[in-house]
Parts: sequence; structure tokens; C-alpha cells
Amino acid sequence: MPGYDPALLSARLKAEARRIGFDGVGIAEATLLSDEARRLEAWLAGDRHGGAAGAMAWMAGHFDKRVDPRVLVPGARSVVSVFVSYYQSAHPAHAEHISRYAWGDDYHAVLKEKLAELFHWLDAQTGGAGGRAFTDSAPVMDKAWAQRAGLGWQGKNTNLLTRSHGSFVFLGELIVDVPLAPDAPFAADHCGSCTRCLDACPTGALDAPYQIDATRCISYWTIEHRAESPPPDDLAAEFGTWLFGCDVCQDVCPWTRFSQPTRDARFLPRTPETPAASAGEWAELDLDAFRERFRTTAVHRTGHAAFSRNARRASGQ
Repeated sequence: MPGYDPALLSARLKAEARRIGFDGVGIAEATLLSDEARRLEAWLAGDRHGGAAGAMAWMAGHFDKRVDPRVLVPGARSVVSVFVSYYQSAHPAHAEHISRYAWGDDYHAVLKEKLAELFHWLDAQTGGAGGRAFTDSAPVMDKAWAQRAGLGWQGKNTNLLTRSHGSFVFLGELIVDVPLAPDAPFAADHCGSCTRCLDACPTGALDAPYQIDATRCISYWTIEHRAESPPPDDLAAEFGTWLFGCDVCQDVCPWTRFSQPTRDARFLPRTPETPAASAGEWAELDLDAFRERFRTTAVHRTGHAAFSRNARRASGQ
């Protein structure tokens, strides 16, 4: 790898990331997330992910890779953290059925495409870079890295909050073997004394500031839990009309007022029906219609059986 100025390369990389379409980009040194490792270990020990038999049992796997990018990507020197807004201000009558992030194309594919372009640029600039791109598809603590890279802080609703775009953002990373100039971590906590997210959570999943019991979260039951067995009746009674995900804790957050509309048309609703259809209409989708409607969207991952179960419950059937 030829010699280069890490500070200059980092500045140019950030400019390239913004040209590609990322709304935020920061850099952190690839190192052990020691504090986060202790918190994750305690969270898992409390079975707050659902335990070994739960729908998120995968959270306990690959612990070492999850807390140390050098184990996940041998030779890693830097973590380039990025985010892109998916916010859409329109709020149709039935929008509280499917979470905003799933109205358009699957963010995994969109961000991977953008990250691949950024990696290829870095590879060309350095004469040969090694590394991998990630977007919620491997054991990477994306919110922790975004904070380490100076992009924002993890709020009381456990989401990453940014001063420029609120929390309706998708996160991604490049973990590379290129030494880059790291940014200062985001040290401030701008949640203050606000508890709107905790107070508004329909199921009490946010049972303490900066903590979440995934087994009480609407998103857990409507996305991760794909078995035919329904959630407990007392819990399901608090789901309202949500049938895929939930935006409540983000909608009520004061930082949402800083959200910026997405600049990527692929995140816009595939059809007007996505945010506007009623739960009853979604419950009537047969398998072929489900596949056609949600092909290449995040909704497809939950499967027709689980989606129909959720829609029937949301429509009172």
C-alpha cells in the first residue's frame, strides 16, 4: 500500500461518501468495545433478547466478533460509520401499520450498494484495501460504532439519535485495514430529563432509560417472531394496529423534528398502499400477492404466514 496522509485521505473519503448519498460519515479506530461488551453481556445474561429459545437467540452468537472488529475482520484498522435518512414526513391515515423503514426497498441492498461504491473508491485510492461492508447483516454493534465515530448518541429509546437528522436513519459500516484519522467520539447526551419515549412505549419494553426488553417490543413480535404461536394476550392487547415494526418511540422523540426527508427515492413507498392500506386489507393478501407486493422489501423477511397472523390480529380478526 503506497504512502498517504491519513488525515487527507479521511477528508476525501468523507467527501466521497456524501457524494455517493450518505447523509453522515465518521471514522473510528478499530478496537475492542470494552464498555459495550460488558453491557451486552449483562443484557444477554438477563435474557432480554428472548433467551436461547427466543426469536433473537442469534444475538448471543459470535460475541467476540460483535465486540471487536479485529476478530470479525482480521487486520482491521478503521471503522467507517455512515448513515442515510429514510424519513418521510407524509403520515397517511393507516401509517401506524408498517414501520417507515419498510415502506420502500430493502435497506440492506440499498446501503450495501452504496458501501460497495465507497469501498471501491478507497481501494483505488490506496492501491489495495482489505475489508468488508456491513449493514445490520453481521455481528456488528452499529450504534456503538456510530457513536464512536462522532455521528450521534444512543438515546433513551436505545436508537442512535443525531442532531442533524433525528433517528430515522439507516446505519452501515466499512471495516477496513486502512489506517484513517479517527473522529472524536460523540460524548454528549442530549436526551436530558426527557422520558417521552419511555412514557409512550405501548408495551413498556423501554423499562428504563437506555434499556430495552426485546421480548416486550412490538417490533420483536411482529418481525423477529415468525412462529405461528401468538404473543401473550395481555401484551398483544397493547400492539394497537402495528403489524410490522413500530415507530412510536421515534415519533414522540423531540429530536424527530430535525429529521430530513430521504434523498433516495428507493426508500419511498413502493406504492401508495404501503402506508395507506388498512390492516384488514393486508390480512386478505394471499401468498402470491404477498410475494409480489413485498418482493425486495424488508417486509418480505418476516414471511407470509407471520405477516398474515399480524394483520389478522391488528384488524381484530
